[in-house]
Amino acid sequence: MIIDTHAHVNFNAFEKDREQVIEECLNNDVYMINVGSNFFNSKKAVEIANQYEEGVYAAVGIHPIHLNTDLIKIKHDPEEGELAKEDFNKDKFKSLINHKVVAIGEIGLDHYWKPKTKIRLSEFKRLQRELFIQQLDFATGVKLPVILHCRMAHDDMLEVLQDYNFQYGGVIHCFTGDLEQAQKYMDLGFHIGLNGIIFKFDIDDVIRGIPEDKILFETDCPYLSPPDYKRRNDPMGVMLIKERVEDLRNAGVNGFKNAASLFDIS
Repeated sequence: MIIDTHAHVNFNAFEKDREQVIEECLNNDVYMINVGSNFFNSKKAVEIANQYEEGVYAAVGIHPIHLNTDLIKIKHDPEEGELAKEDFNKDKFKSLINHKVVAIGEIGLDHYWKPKTKIRLSEFKRLQRELFIQQLDFATGVKLPVILHCRMAHDDMLEVLQDYNFQYGGVIHCFTGDLEQAQKYMDLGFHIGLNGIIFKFDIDDVIRGIPEDKILFETDCPYLSPPDYKRRNDPMGVMLIKERVEDLRNAGVNGFKNAASLFDIS
């Protein structure tokens, strides 16, 4: 048994064959958490999870690039569905929460996209941090862990988390930082999410240095396909991530146990 802790089978890429993809995964004991990036596809993730008695779960939240601002122009990915700049509406997201929602995410900070002036950049970062904290507050209120997106923003994210003292844990999705940063996250109660990016970034020493019980496997499908995966990425690809990580560590990793404990999945 294995859990893909960060999938996007709720995205448009899977609109034509979603049921077949999920059926293949469940037949091979691959569970999944479909993660939202805006209200529309968060709602979709919950609707999909509700169709299955077990094995398919959801996370809901607003990705930082969907911040409601005109400070930057981002070409949104049509795969995500009904993309719009949006404010966090607590009541709308509260309406999605049920027993199949196991986390709030993906939320966080993304400093890859930058306004052209220092003043606009400072304001952009402030607004992202504000949205992030709103959703940490929401996660605290519903007592759920968080799935965190962090791109070129580890110092700022660690500062927020250290100040906030979040109590329900979570995972740093698609980790590409160094071992010192990983340790700081783990000291704050967070897990480290590993996906196909490990084939592109040289973080082998980081992977070897993370304690087994802090490792989670994920795909971020339909993105970040492992190089030997000869089709559109989907949750089945998580097995190649597990294989690569275990080869590097020369030891098995019980990612299912780690994920089940963090996300309260039986």
